[in-house]
Amino acid sequence: MPEHNSTGREQDESIIKLSFEPDGLLPNNPQLPAVLYKGVLRDHPEDTELIFNNNGWLNSWVNGVFPYHHYHSNAHEVLGVISGSARLQLGGDAGYTADVKAGDVVVLPAGTAHKRLSATQDFQIAGAYPGGADYNTRRATPEDLAAAVPEIREVPLPERDPVYGEAGPLLRLWK
Repeated sequence: MPEHNSTGREQDESIIKLSFEPDGLLPNNPQLPAVLYKGVLRDHPEDTELIFNNNGWLNSWVNGVFPYHHYHSNAHEVLGVISGSARLQLGGDAGYTADVKAGDVVVLPAGTAHKRLSATQDFQIAGAYPGGADYNTRRATPEDLAAAVPEIREVPLPERDPVYGEAGPLLRLWK
């Protein structure tokens, strides 16, 4: 059974649920939590992109994470660490600092701010979107915030968890 702690996080052995309120010019997603799966793909991190694609999270890429706050207002995003490690800021400056390494997966609901604080030289991450959504990239500006808020409300829930498929915990956490 997941355990709740004073930071608003729900955890079990490998799943951390993170809820974020708006943070200045970053909308985040007060209705849906970000979900961090610690070590879920540690045995085969090189298969991360394939696993996402097989679960219907498409339009994938392999690269890094921008070193500035950004978010996607028209799509949910999954990020899976293939190699190396990084420190990511989730939810804006008042959010959560996640230390991620190969095998970790972060699922970000539309509007959730994220940026790279630091990374090892070999850091690589795969990203993908439910149904292969064509995503936008927004930053912390008044114009982007005004456009993003109505878009975030229109993003449909995914049909499958990017790691576990039809029976994944994401579907329960995002009801």
